[in-house]
Amino acid sequence: MPSTMQIDSAATLRATQIAQIIQKRRPLGQKIETVEINLKTLSAALRQLEKQRDQLIDRVGDPGTIGRLREIDCSAIQRSIDTELTALNSLKSRFSRNTLNIGVVGRARQGKSRLLQSLTGLSTAEIPDGDDQHCTGVRSNVHHNSEVGETYAEVWFHTERSFLDEVIAPYYEQLHLGSRPRSIQDFADIPLPELPRELAEKRQAAAKYDHLCRYHQNLHKYRDVLSEPSPRRVPRHEIREYVAQDTLDRRRIYFNYLAVREVKIVCSFPNVDIGQIALVDMPGLGDTGIGDEERMIKTLGQDIDLVLFVRMPKSTGDFWAKEDVELYDMANSALIDLPIKEWSFMVLNQISGSSDNRRNCESLAATISEKHIDVQNFIIADCTSSEEAQTEILDRVLHYLGQRVEVLDRQYASACQDRLIQLQRTVAVELEKAKDDWFPKFLELFEKFWNDLTRELECLTSSMISERDTDDKNFKVAVDIAIAACRSKTGIPQLEEIQQKCYAAGAYMTAYAESLHKVRTHLSKQFLSLDSALKESLEESKSRVVGVLKTHGKLGKIAEGNSSEFLKQLADKIPENLTGLRLGFQTLATFDLQYRGLVQHRIRRHLDVLTPNRTTYRLEGGLLDKWYMDIKTAGIHTFSPAEKIANNLSKAQAEAVNNCEKELKTLLKEPSQAGFAIVEEFVDRVLRAEGVRTEWQIFLQEVASDVWIDEFGTTMERTQLRRDWMQRIGEVDHVKQPDALNFLR
Repeated sequence: MPSTMQIDSAATLRATQIAQIIQKRRPLGQKIETVEINLKTLSAALRQLEKQRDQLIDRVGDPGTIGRLREIDCSAIQRSIDTELTALNSLKSRFSRNTLNIGVVGRARQGKSRLLQSLTGLSTAEIPDGDDQHCTGVRSNVHHNSEVGETYAEVWFHTERSFLDEVIAPYYEQLHLGSRPRSIQDFADIPLPELPRELAEKRQAAAKYDHLCRYHQNLHKYRDVLSEPSPRRVPRHEIREYVAQDTLDRRRIYFNYLAVREVKIVCSFPNVDIGQIALVDMPGLGDTGIGDEERMIKTLGQDIDLVLFVRMPKSTGDFWAKEDVELYDMANSALIDLPIKEWSFMVLNQISGSSDNRRNCESLAATISEKHIDVQNFIIADCTSSEEAQTEILDRVLHYLGQRVEVLDRQYASACQDRLIQLQRTVAVELEKAKDDWFPKFLELFEKFWNDLTRELECLTSSMISERDTDDKNFKVAVDIAIAACRSKTGIPQLEEIQQKCYAAGAYMTAYAESLHKVRTHLSKQFLSLDSALKESLEESKSRVVGVLKTHGKLGKIAEGNSSEFLKQLADKIPENLTGLRLGFQTLATFDLQYRGLVQHRIRRHLDVLTPNRTTYRLEGGLLDKWYMDIKTAGIHTFSPAEKIANNLSKAQAEAVNNCEKELKTLLKEPSQAGFAIVEEFVDRVLRAEGVRTEWQIFLQEVASDVWIDEFGTTMERTQLRRDWMQRIGEVDHVKQPDALNFLR
């Protein structure tokens, strides 16, 4: 026997394992939510495609085109989408729950309520049981919360509308009672129609009619709660009033259960370390309530991770009856994608004492496979014993879930994923029908366009890379002209002008500073003409690209101009959603070389020699006094101050020009290198970037009638109708991309 410490350790480990499983499920639920959105978007896109198809049929005169358009049928796809949305919603609910849910299923009076009491520690006050008649009235979800104080319940009521639609209407339909009541008041005021004669003689139909009479005759006893907000929290001692048909002393005075959709009971199970689990108690099957079986199947499919079938063999002898097989088959139909065998156990309820049925439990266990009741395993245990319920049933079930639930989840989800993949293939087939007969021709022309364009642009870049390290002719000529102008038109004032400046300023130093400013500004102005040369060189590079686009890409009909203007117009025509292709053209069209950005800062540092505070050609101090002294004492003629200024200006200007010339000669390759760089960048953007080939294809579909006039220029493809049609096809095609409906990747 394991020790108490070992048992506690195992329970804690299991609780941790269950919590981890629940946590691992959540990302899958979030992915499914994204797939749901994409599937709804696909549905909307298909509806728009069909709407556009109907407009085309009314306006296109070509019988062949009309015939092809009529072949497009999205109705079956839409039905599949609706089915898969329902399946995805069930999956999402399953993977978003905070608990692992165990459902307890069985015909009436088999001991399932007693089993639930033993597992949860609740009493018959909260989980009704009975030996002589059906006692449980509604489905109850019993949640374990080890930190809860007093047990309580949350009760969800039907609204008047859901009560009429989900509870009452099925009786009218199955029993052929005519039109169902349109309001609760109608149901209250109008007597029930008589049961048709052909059904009145059938016991089961008569019993179901009696059940409907119970709803009708007792409406005034539960009608008020149909307008109650949900959920209503009720204390432990009131729970039975909402889940049972009778009191503890077997008086049938409760009718609220008739208006209850479901109940959630929160309590602390005897074993507080079992983890995040919930037990789902469903009304005993075999009663005459219409819809009970359907609701059980829905519950099993959406809310249950594992099923416990409960069967209590008679002590006097028993066998697997037709009702047992039917119950199993009903449960098996809840999840078509996951055989019930993978997520169910059979609990054979052993009775102790004078009515001991152990031998009959073993007999049913031995013959269970003969009736094709396939479950994971069977368990023989006394459902009234808390110890056996815990150790023989719950522990084994939780251990199995801990080991297998991830595999089962994957298996269940994979079937849905496979159907979604098939759905995408079906959509692709319909899209092929939607693409009219011009498309094969377009693909042929596009392949030629792509081959020609890639070849010629690659040749262009190869040619330009060989020129990249050569002097740019335009820029070299402009530099030579600018330097020659600087030397022929120095901007240095005449001697008389300098002398006049000296007289006007009253200081030779001031006149010298003014003259330096004049020469410097005159010199820097000569280089502004380089800006035009830089732009001209770049435009020539762009023109070479445009030449390829026009000659080999046949794009000359959709834009005008020969360089930047052509590229800008073409960029504007590319749809904004084709971001890669549009960016490539915008980048090349707007790229510019400017004197101020490339050259000016390099020139300016060589003009320091013509700046008063920075020049190395300075006037000596006391220049004027020295000049007068030389004349008086020596009688010789030396340079006058004006002449000295003129001489300094000439030397400084010549030095500045020489240095600027040297600097500019180092830049002669820059325009060639910049032109190559931007063209290569353009080629990368429009040929090599991921997805850009597809963007070219989409763009050229839009302008096919302008690019290939002879092939498409006079057909319906030139019209706005065809453009709209292709846009709708593109919307569907986008949503059906593989990852859009993949939640198991």
